[in-house]
Amino acid sequence: MSAYPRHARRNLALGAAVLLTAFGALSSAPAVAAPSGDKASAAADCAGRSVPVSKISFQLYSYQSWQEEIGIEAVLAELAAIGYKNVELYGGAYEGLSAEEFRALLKKYHLKASSAHDYTNEAAFPAAIDYAETIGQDYTGAAVFPVAGIFDGTTTYQQALDGAALLNRLGEESVRGGAGQILAHSHWFEFTTVVTDPATGETKPVWEVIAENTDPRFVTFEVDVFWASDAEVDVVDLLERYGDRIELLHIKDGSLPPDTLGFESFGLLTDVGEGDIDWAPILEAAQGKVKYYVIERDSAPASAEFARDSFNFLTCLNY
Repeated sequence: MSAYPRHARRNLALGAAVLLTAFGALSSAPAVAAPSGDKASAAADCAGRSVPVSKISFQLYSYQSWQEEIGIEAVLAELAAIGYKNVELYGGAYEGLSAEEFRALLKKYHLKASSAHDYTNEAAFPAAIDYAETIGQDYTGAAVFPVAGIFDGTTTYQQALDGAALLNRLGEESVRGGAGQILAHSHWFEFTTVVTDPATGETKPVWEVIAENTDPRFVTFEVDVFWASDAEVDVVDLLERYGDRIELLHIKDGSLPPDTLGFESFGLLTDVGEGDIDWAPILEAAQGKVKYYVIERDSAPASAEFARDSFNFLTCLNY
């Protein structure tokens, strides 16, 4: 089939560094601050009426800047006080802690590591698997599809196949190492970058090539709802057609004016429920398929408001 959105391929190389920070070098650990204020949440009265709390996770990358101020332990304490039971990790979240130390920190706040955005360097991946297995993580992860040319839209069909083959190898290694499937996290460019199958002449988005050529035993997908919608993908339709392959969603919201795409849209992100995403049909389509609903907002303000308001929305929305 042809590409989902009408957007043409666009030059995204300039934003590569922004995304790579999601799984880049580890940061040093500043002093731990105490949790702020009264965290008794209105969500307590609504929990279970919509998305079960047990399936909600929080991508810690959202609070990268806040973590630099108060430290990872204080961030985890804030999330636990709100009612979160799961977190999704990224490179900077670990603060140089060993797997045993991080496992103890999660246990202290009754949190589970649902997943992580890890390196896809094949030589380094065994360390990520060992860490994930030790802390009891459910999925290892690729923060970006490991496909050459994906940032600037120059990917070829063969490069997409090579990326699928790498995900298959890493996913199999992860499953056999006790750390679960590898998740491939999508942005907008996996949908807007179109490649041509030289054998048939058919054009299709990189997303579709990766989905068709990865083994569901080893590879699953984490669709970022905002970025997919920004690329004019019908997320409900995507879930209906690929639901058994999409085990995680990034629950991200924001404004979606027709003249912006990708990095132009970073300043338009909002708390979940305050943007343009129509969540009810998406959550309905995801029911019984998606294992984790991972709340995320890139560069969220350094306070508990985003995590609290988004959690309240997701646990209280009836659909």
